[in-house]
Amino acid sequence: MAGRIKREDVQAVRERARIEDVVGEHVTLKSAGVGSMKGLCPFHDERSPSFHVRPQVGLWHCFGCSEGGDVISFVQKIDGLPFAEAVEYLAGRVGIQLRYEDGGAPRPGEEPGRRQRLLEAHRVAATYFSEQLATPGAAAARTFLAERGFDRAAAEQFGVGYAPQGWDALLRHLRGRGFTEAELKATGLMSEGNRGLYDRFRGRLVWPIREVTGDTVGFGARKLYEDDQGPKYLNTPETALYKKSQVLYGIDLAKREIAKTKRVVVVEGYTDVMAMHLSGEGTAVATCGTAFGSDHARVVRRLVGDTGAGGGVQLASGASVGGEIIFTFDGDAAGQKAAMRAFGEDQTFSAQTFVAVEPSGMDPCELRQAQGPDAVRGLVEARQPLFEFVIRTTLRSFDLERAEGRVNALRAAVPVVAGIRDRGLRLEYARLLAGWLGMDEDTVRHAVGSAVRSGPAARPGSGGAPRREGDGRAPGGDDRGSARDGGRPGGAGGPGGPRWAGNGDGPRWQGGAGGQGGGARRDGARPGGGGRDDRGGWSGRSDGPRRPGQDRGGRPGGRSDRFGDDRYKNDRYSNDRYGDDPYRDDPGPAEPWDDGGAGGDAGAPQATGARLSRPDPRDPVVRTERTALEVVLQYPHLVPPDFDDLGADAFSVPAYRAVHEAVRAAGGMVSARELVAASASGSSSSWVEAVSEQASSMVVPLVTELAVAPLPEDRPDALASYVRDVVGKVVELGVTRAIADLKGRLQRMDSASDPEGYQRVFAELIALESRRRMLRESA
Repeated sequence: MAGRIKREDVQAVRERARIEDVVGEHVTLKSAGVGSMKGLCPFHDERSPSFHVRPQVGLWHCFGCSEGGDVISFVQKIDGLPFAEAVEYLAGRVGIQLRYEDGGAPRPGEEPGRRQRLLEAHRVAATYFSEQLATPGAAAARTFLAERGFDRAAAEQFGVGYAPQGWDALLRHLRGRGFTEAELKATGLMSEGNRGLYDRFRGRLVWPIREVTGDTVGFGARKLYEDDQGPKYLNTPETALYKKSQVLYGIDLAKREIAKTKRVVVVEGYTDVMAMHLSGEGTAVATCGTAFGSDHARVVRRLVGDTGAGGGVQLASGASVGGEIIFTFDGDAAGQKAAMRAFGEDQTFSAQTFVAVEPSGMDPCELRQAQGPDAVRGLVEARQPLFEFVIRTTLRSFDLERAEGRVNALRAAVPVVAGIRDRGLRLEYARLLAGWLGMDEDTVRHAVGSAVRSGPAARPGSGGAPRREGDGRAPGGDDRGSARDGGRPGGAGGPGGPRWAGNGDGPRWQGGAGGQGGGARRDGARPGGGGRDDRGGWSGRSDGPRRPGQDRGGRPGGRSDRFGDDRYKNDRYSNDRYGDDPYRDDPGPAEPWDDGGAGGDAGAPQATGARLSRPDPRDPVVRTERTALEVVLQYPHLVPPDFDDLGADAFSVPAYRAVHEAVRAAGGMVSARELVAASASGSSSSWVEAVSEQASSMVVPLVTELAVAPLPEDRPDALASYVRDVVGKVVELGVTRAIADLKGRLQRMDSASDPEGYQRVFAELIALESRRRMLRESA
């Protein structure tokens, strides 16, 4: 296991990796005023830019989809990387040698700096192969591409190259670039014989295989000449960089479209990926010499945004719920076998999984050549659910016109249906199977139920010990709870999954007291309890009646403006679609703010995070408080010292009060000025980080949003005056509240019984009145 990266090194990466450069590789940024840049968000479709970057604080935020964070979180989201890998990638870009706690290393058994040297060797090799494609000796390679409809531009887009026929062309080239013998061996680009090293790829068309970050980690090569005694396709062997069970060809080109559309198309070859992308399906990827496996699933899950918690549901009707994983297989027997293998991996996804098969057996590359790009896109659109494909493929082996054929088909298909871990889907496909076979539905359901009870040994794609109906647990990491018969409450479900219960009439949602780990439940007869999912949120709402004062989950609730515990721990803070002006008249959509109607859910967190009554951006007090916090985070060195005199109740909006509390906990303006002064570039990024560390997890996204928000004033010579005026308004609001409090106290006091106290309060009132007058005059 790799050790934890030292905190100071993570901070060094944040400071050295210029956020505008990293983001600028994916987003065209334009100036949006002093210290601010904007562009079209890479994480959702939009026509006008609402994605803002503020290099001075090292943060980004989209006011359209409410995503935001620092340079590390941007790389995590855009490339689908875990935190440590994102830090390692950025450290490699800026030349920082990371240190690890407890003597750990970036990868087990890897020398410091060695990974970067191997990546550099692959970069040099990829450039070399690409250049060789234009040489006279590469005529066969160019002909191969042209015959499949790929021109020079397509070759350049995918980095396709040519490995010369000589034994040591690449070897000599890499040696000339200073790579050592040990490094050349470690790359996998070389083979070794009795006479030493020689090129692994010779006389072949070559595709670079890249990680999601765009770094080349290996190559795939196709033979071109009859005298080549090697395999048709030859890939890089397993190395420190290249793990065939983890790499997907085309993932670097497809990642943005996958993240945006929540869809990925898995094809079977390099040319199929090229054909898909050139036909307009930019989500296509391919495995490299191996079947699609669990490691590939993890890569895809991160990009699709699927947590694997079982939150998605695949419907036999093909209706879309959540992301989509679409496998394209050849229509022959080998393609059908590949689909059966995918059946075992499918259930690791929450996203729906589909199969797209061309009836005549053409692969996407052949289909594009024969019928054009529209046919390729049509192939994807004509997808069918994987479960349905597997079952129907099984049935095609039998003569369903004969009784014996139907019985044998039932026996073959029942294990497939029983292998579906989601109980609701299993019941639905049992019903569909009865229709496809023309058999009695109860007979098919009984057969499926018997197969479930007999254990998973004979079922495709299943594993683990058999389970007993009603015990609420499922084998092999199943995230669905099972139920008992007769309409009684089912056992506790798996994390995040819906719980089903039988009542003799088929599946229905079961209400009643929820156990931890279950998902949404419904019961039309009484308020249903929501089970807690694996993210700490509450899923599901009761469709039945609820008593006064209860929330939709049947718990005491109602409107509340208070924060719950870790309310935004795994959710975005707001969804304000303001574009350039965060205070436009259009208040935007309610999520995840809530208007807090009667009997609302503010008192109980929901599956997507609890709701907080959203302040009206047209309210001048709301606007003043928000703008003050924006300048406090962005330009703390210009904020007047009297801001630190504000009390805990200076901000009336609960969300902004929470940010102010974090500012005070971080040391206020005194600490802010010290951090800005200590920064070599005068950046306030350390100050914003200090505030974020003091804020609760539900408030951190709001801190990021405020630190990135564009300011109405963008003239450098007027910023100082603007900051003083904005802060002065908040101070004045606080003074006005204090004046109101003192006047109320005077009205309640008896000047005759306590003349000294009365005079003391009156003097405080006069002083505050004088201070407010001075604030207004200075403004």
